[in-house]
Amino acid sequence: MSEPYLTNLVRLCEARYKGAMKSQAMRTLTISLTPKQAARLRDAVESGDYASNSEIVREALRLWERREELRVLELAQLKQAYDEGMASGEGKDIDRSAFLRALKAERSERG
Repeated sequence: MSEPYLTNLVRLCEARYKGAMKSQAMRTLTISLTPKQAARLRDAVESGDYASNSEIVREALRLWERREELRVLELAQLKQAYDEGMASGEGKDIDRSAFLRALKAERSERG
């Protein structure tokens, strides 16, 4: 890709980003970071990967929100599986050796 193309692409992205940020009310927060975390943020901004520290923090929060949403879904699936198991009736005692022999026999029949 040519340099002017990349420069124009960056300008377009920055314009869209700034426009999106203006349309949303922002609240300023103060956070404490380790020196290593602060250095990583600074490096990401200086390298041009991000426009600002705030952009990095917002992306981190979006990823955290997605992870939390997945956790809620996984917990719901576990609860459903538990409820289905409880509704399936009383458990049965089995002979472990006989059960393993039956599994092995079934597997050998399949090939």
